[in-house]
Amino acid sequence: MASKKENFARFGMIAKGAVYSIIGVLTALSAFGEGGQQTGSKGALQYIAGQSYGQILLTLMGLGLLGYVFWRFYQVFQNPGNNGAAKRVAFFISGLIYGALAFYSFKLAFGGGSGSGGGMMGSIMGGSNGDTIAIIVGIGMAIKAIYDIYRAYSEKFREEVQEAGMDQKAQELLIKSGKVGHTARGIVIGIMAYLTLKSGFAGGNGIGKQTDAFSYIQNEFGSIVLGLVALGLVAYGVYMFIKAKYPSISVR
Repeated sequence: MASKKENFARFGMIAKGAVYSIIGVLTALSAFGEGGQQTGSKGALQYIAGQSYGQILLTLMGLGLLGYVFWRFYQVFQNPGNNGAAKRVAFFISGLIYGALAFYSFKLAFGGGSGSGGGMMGSIMGGSNGDTIAIIVGIGMAIKAIYDIYRAYSEKFREEVQEAGMDQKAQELLIKSGKVGHTARGIVIGIMAYLTLKSGFAGGNGIGKQTDAFSYIQNEFGSIVLGLVALGLVAYGVYMFIKAKYPSISVR
């Protein structure tokens, strides 16, 4: 029987899957001329804010994202998978990112407004070493993008899911959505890395965002390619939903 902590972690995976699904659907609709808009993680939460019962949904999303933060930090400090230092650092950074997204969700839910606001990150990037920081961040993004592509085609993502309890259809959906989803995410993060490094080496301090990557794809490769990549992000959301149902989670 799953413990409350395990269920909290699973809830976090569902929340992350929902964010990626909304990003993918809205961006795909925009690419195919069916409404929608190119959007990133914050834009997905802003979309939720505009729906009926938006405050309740945002509160649930914030709680869910905190569940994902909990799982990442558990992987860092308890290290149930006996991961190396580099992977644990990546988990820690992921936890910080989704922690900030959870905070933004609560901020929207309780009247914090939807202004972009530079915040602490904006202050750091605006300093004299902003270009150097941009280069470091860009390299980190590039490594993450390469790792996502590697996970897609080595099927490393299957190691994180208990397949023994899955029927054939669920396994096939897991593999297909995992491959497509990790590939699409790798492409988007890779372009974000390229734009960030380009800015840093040019003496700027810009950090490539998801929306920047979408605009680049559309301008360079066309709307159809953007739509396919966006649908790939929906597949990543589906993968996270499956992972939430069949995870290799042990939290004591």
